[in-house]
Amino acid sequence: MSYSSRLSGFYRQSVAERQTVLRDRFNLTESQIAALTHGGLDADLADHLIENVVGVYGLPLGIAPNFQINGRDYLIPMAIEEPSVVAAASHAAKLMRDAGGFTASADEPVMIGQVQVLDIQNLDAAREKILAARDEIVARANSKSTLVEYGGGAIGLDVRLFRETRVGPMLVVHLFFNVLDAMGANSVNTSCEVVAPLIERLTGGRVVLRILSNLADQRLARARGRVRREALGDEVIRHIVEAQTLAEVDPYRAATHNKGIMNGIDAVVIATGNDWRGAEAGAHAYAARSGQYRALTIWERDAVRGDLVGSIELPIPSGIVGGTTAAHPLAQISLKILGVKSAREFAGVLAAVGLAQNLGALRALASEGIQQGHMALHARQVAISAGATGEQIDRIAEMLVSEKNIRLSRAKELLGG
Repeated sequence: MSYSSRLSGFYRQSVAERQTVLRDRFNLTESQIAALTHGGLDADLADHLIENVVGVYGLPLGIAPNFQINGRDYLIPMAIEEPSVVAAASHAAKLMRDAGGFTASADEPVMIGQVQVLDIQNLDAAREKILAARDEIVARANSKSTLVEYGGGAIGLDVRLFRETRVGPMLVVHLFFNVLDAMGANSVNTSCEVVAPLIERLTGGRVVLRILSNLADQRLARARGRVRREALGDEVIRHIVEAQTLAEVDPYRAATHNKGIMNGIDAVVIATGNDWRGAEAGAHAYAARSGQYRALTIWERDAVRGDLVGSIELPIPSGIVGGTTAAHPLAQISLKILGVKSAREFAGVLAAVGLAQNLGALRALASEGIQQGHMALHARQVAISAGATGEQIDRIAEMLVSEKNIRLSRAKELLGG
């Protein structure tokens, strides 16, 4: 079912009113509404997900409207504790929507499994033996893979040689797996373990590591969009391009630039029960692939129309089936709201969210500065930290903002008064 991602006045509504909007639009059940209210995870279920559970740690789950990607509208679920992220993504998505929306694409969902081999007498000879036995190794890898019955599994391999390391020469076999709509970690790791004895026999070496790589550079996602010149103005566009250029040449700026991108991507990855640490590791490694850590986005001014044009490319190893995505009630609700039908579609959406989040941060930096909007939203957290509850939270926050004195000590004074 198609729908508009425009939610007029959504931010002014109460939590219950927003839940009603989602219930009516996505046919959520009463139990799903209750899950949204209470976090969807009780101590008993949590105790079955990880070890030594003592409780459940909650995060706010918000919705970013206005996203239009490849001509389709999306509401974006975001789980994050940092204020201004959801608002910035929503506003940036509206700016891009007004200029035609995002275009996005993603490669086939191919993950890499690594098998590390040491104590090899002749690296080149070992490499040739592995390549000659390619079909046998791939077949062995698929013999225990749950992906095969769905049309995925191991599809090929490569061999990398490291002739000089501090532990001696080593060889690393890269096994490539089509993981379909899964993130794929468990299946890849299992297959790497299955082929290890065969690789030892072929090389005469000793296998150490047998595990996937989070640098999923065979699984890249891309997004692109523009903002009309009149929506930002020439000065703001010039400042954004100048800020972008600093992130291209200076890793100190690039780290913060890319952190803003991952603010958006991580929030959706967490909301859908995916591995945000894997997404972070792959993105930052990819940003350093040239030998210097650089920005994951590019922002330029269109030479003809003067519009701001942005693009992003990064690995996104996330899925829509298996693991926590199937076990966590809120992950299931988030995926239902998002409405993606494949991991490739999901990756494209995540890339678009990252690009929007980056635009939101750069626009703020290039105009009023990041703190004006961010600290206004942060004031509510300060009020809560000072002990404000219920209606006191907004009242104290508004006073802090009006005084331009967003400090914990002042919040406590206002509460005491």
